[in-house]
Amino acid sequence: MHEQVKTYYGQTLQSSADLQTSACCTTAAPPEYVKRILGRLHDEVLSRYYGCGLIAPAALEGCTVLDLGCGAGRDAYCLSALVGESGRVTGVDMTVEQLAVARRHQAYHAEAFGYAESNLEFLEGEIEALDRLGLESERFDVLVSNCVINLVPDKARVLREAWRVLKPGGELYFSDVYADRRVPAELAADPELYGECLSGALYWGDFLGLAKAAGFADPRLVEDRPLQLNNPRIAERIGHIGFFSATYRLFKLEGLEPACEDYGQAVVYRGSLAHQPQAFRLDKHHVIERGKVFPVCGNTYRMLKESRFAEHFQFIGDFSTHYGIFAGCGSLLPFDPQLADASGGCC
Repeated sequence: MHEQVKTYYGQTLQSSADLQTSACCTTAAPPEYVKRILGRLHDEVLSRYYGCGLIAPAALEGCTVLDLGCGAGRDAYCLSALVGESGRVTGVDMTVEQLAVARRHQAYHAEAFGYAESNLEFLEGEIEALDRLGLESERFDVLVSNCVINLVPDKARVLREAWRVLKPGGELYFSDVYADRRVPAELAADPELYGECLSGALYWGDFLGLAKAAGFADPRLVEDRPLQLNNPRIAERIGHIGFFSATYRLFKLEGLEPACEDYGQAVVYRGSLAHQPQAFRLDKHHVIERGKVFPVCGNTYRMLKESRFAEHFQFIGDFSTHYGIFAGCGSLLPFDPQLADASGGCC
């Protein structure tokens, strides 16, 4: 399958116009500050873009970032601008033709961003085998990936390697395609369906299991949208499966709890993050307004306090008292107090 993907993205596809579906396309308009960066990128880099989301999390200034499956470098160059001249971006891809496009425009983008030299490096290799590229453990602040993990046969290994190379408190922030059921083996083996980011898509339940097994105990869904298969030929073959483009963020934090537990904690957003002065969006269910006391579960408290976001929040409370499941995030008590029977016993 590696060779089939290399052929599809290195030779079959010459530009995003050659895609047969919109699965590997980003439909939402980026925010204005990202638009301005994209307007400075080289046309050839833009034309070879095959992503399904926007990989631009907040607070990247000065960070070391790894782009898993960087392709021709569109996201990597956007990240190059966001981390600033003091930050570093590493892109990894296994497709020689794509990397050739990315590498030949390094000087162009350094000049476009006003840098003395490029703050990027591009490595040829497989994103599930970062150890073979000499990428040591706990090296990166942030990992990103844009519609690539679905193309990798060994997705569990990708997540394990992501955990390994992230610093404690770092995060994997990525967009990908997910299915509403497990894709049958005969469809998963189809080169075109696989290359179009469909038949390699994980069933969302399996993804959550793999993420937790790799160490990412509390995956957070940031945004999602259903995909429309507008190609009748492809829809006839795989249209019975529902596909979604979704963005997740996974934090490398040891000891996160499996449920949202209430310790009476809260946070106050200072409004100090660039481009998010009024509210910070942690995930789909946590939009934290500036200056407002925002009650959070223990996991959310740690995601903010033990990550690069800490300086942008005031933290209230600790872990000294546990109040049970957090009503806003977790499941309610499974037992019905109205049916309590004082007689006791095992019969």
